[in-house]
Amino acid sequence: MPRFAANISLLFTEHAFAERFDAAARAGFAAVECQFPYDWPLAQLVEARERAGVPLVLHNLPAGDWGGGERGIACHPDRVGEFQDGVGRALEYACALDCPQLNCLAGIAPAGVDPARVRETFVTNLRFAATALAGAGMRLLVEPINSFDVPGFYLNRSAQAFDILDAVGAANLFVQFDLYHAQRMEGELAGTLSRHLSRIGHIQLADNPGRHEPGTGEIRFPFLFDHLDALGYAGWVGCEYVPAGRTEDGLGWRP
Repeated sequence: MPRFAANISLLFTEHAFAERFDAAARAGFAAVECQFPYDWPLAQLVEARERAGVPLVLHNLPAGDWGGGERGIACHPDRVGEFQDGVGRALEYACALDCPQLNCLAGIAPAGVDPARVRETFVTNLRFAATALAGAGMRLLVEPINSFDVPGFYLNRSAQAFDILDAVGAANLFVQFDLYHAQRMEGELAGTLSRHLSRIGHIQLADNPGRHEPGTGEIRFPFLFDHLDALGYAGWVGCEYVPAGRTEDGLGWRP
């Protein structure tokens, strides 16, 4: 059975952020992940993680003005310096929290910029980040995001993501395969996993429609969990969904 990590940016939100490590452990999760840890003092998060006894297995690079609608800056030619500074900040948090991998959000493609330059910027930024993370023994991930939830997001299909991996050419760069986003854009979840598992570093889940917990929508999660076992997937499956109610009340989907 896959190993599940609670995404504490979306789960257990009835608790203060630092308390969600303990809440996830009490609920039976063996690990946690989060979207952005940067709003909280690093020492507080280190203490919370150590107290709960669960590893933090993933968080994102800084992604610009999230509250203002930005969803990453890695494809923006005029913000390369800001991106590089963000890599340094992310490494500070990840090293202190023993987090082994960081996810890079490409961002919404900037208007009026030559698509070739957008792609070149993204590839160059990923090379920079992958090199920096390799020095710390970490993996870098890139995640396709569906264009229904985030119109204009630059990286939105798995084939495009694998093409970017080829262009970057970094041994520590992998795809973060979010089943919810992939279902919305292209389906073919089992087939993509079968063909490309060696290039997928992390998996996330949420059901569709609604992005709620498994069992609330159309995705056959029991089949996919068995499929991952049959493929020998040994990584984490991050539970990045929006609970339909209280988090603890919606955990009956777990095997």
